Amino acid sequence: MNAGSTGPHVRLRPITLVEEGDDVLVGQPETGTFVAVPQVGAVVIRALQRGATTDEAAAEAEQHAGEPVDVAAFVDALRELGFVEDGEDGDQAAAPQLRPTAPLQQRRWMRGPLRQQHARIFFTPVAWACYAGTFAFCVACFAVRPDLWPQAGDIFVVGENVGSVLIAILLSYVLTGVHEIWHWLGARALGLSARFGLDRRMYFLVFETDMSQLWSVPRRQRYGPQLAGLAIDSVVLAALLTVQLAAGGQPSRLVGTLIYLKVVTMLWQCMVFMRTDLYGVLVTATGCRNLWEIKSLLLRRAFGRLTAEQAAELDAADPRDVRVGRIFRWCYLAGFLAAVAYFGYFLLPVILRLLVWTADGLSAGPLTSEFWLTAAGSAVVYLPLLGAGGIWLVSRIRGRAP
Repeated sequence: MNAGSTGPHVRLRPITLVEEGDDVLVGQPETGTFVAVPQVGAVVIRALQRGATTDEAAAEAEQHAGEPVDVAAFVDALRELGFVEDGEDGDQAAAPQLRPTAPLQQRRWMRGPLRQQHARIFFTPVAWACYAGTFAFCVACFAVRPDLWPQAGDIFVVGENVGSVLIAILLSYVLTGVHEIWHWLGARALGLSARFGLDRRMYFLVFETDMSQLWSVPRRQRYGPQLAGLAIDSVVLAALLTVQLAAGGQPSRLVGTLIYLKVVTMLWQCMVFMRTDLYGVLVTATGCRNLWEIKSLLLRRAFGRLTAEQAAELDAADPRDVRVGRIFRWCYLAGFLAAVAYFGYFLLPVILRLLVWTADGLSAGPLTSEFWLTAAGSAVVYLPLLGAGGIWLVSRIRGRAP
């Protein structure tokens, strides 16, 4: 630092800088806040991190850009994002809050007792070779033995009754838990944290792992945590298929149910229009940063429902988001219509039958065991749908709150 330097010093909170093409992704992992800035902005941030004054940072930025740079306005923008340690009056700024990404979510990052070096064991090159091998094994099994491919009737582990539905729902929760834990392990392997939450995808209740901190590492390192869930799914499915193959002519109905659930959930991840794991891979591979919102704006424009404010936002969008969004919007629209048709054709008749079963069971009265068994079973059966509806309602209420 020069002895005659002028201008104030600006104390920045711990933030990361990751090169992203022509821009630099700047973020604060502890709050999950990330934003793309031009290269000259990164020059200013690195200068401030070294302890340079704003005048010195402005001089470095001007030398980089070949023209004067408004560093004061840039610092104000960083302050609004919560990246600056001190307030405008020099006082200590309040610590920014962790940004929520789901209606129901852990309030803090989950680091857990597992250290980074231990989590890395599950994501070494050898481990990934095993994951790929088990996936190939599953594909080969279904190709050679088509009878192993699950059928709708496999969901009924103890006969065609509500008891089978209850068992299937509980088993799906266990399998989903393993899937999400592996996402968390993938983040821990990079020294990052994650948190679990509940959200909805249309009328589906989903468990999800917030891995916003992945934006703090280079793009090539993001694929592992994003694909970790499908990786462990492949291992579980391969194990289940091995059991069925070993059973020969007496396959297990329980294992058949588990295979059905696992295949369904793995195929679910292919539905990128519902922001599944493969949607995250798509965003990473294409270098998009706000694809979901841009997709919505492009759809509104296509149907003549774009406001002036939204048009301005679309004009300022990253070209990559717009380029990919032009294709992805129609993928989303087709998937949305297919999901509506699926609900009407497959789920609605089942729900109506379940409602009849519930009404019959509850009609026995609260003094009978049938009443309480029906009430408990109904709570489990309807939980996914009611949960999705409740999350939608909470989101609407929060969206209208001042």
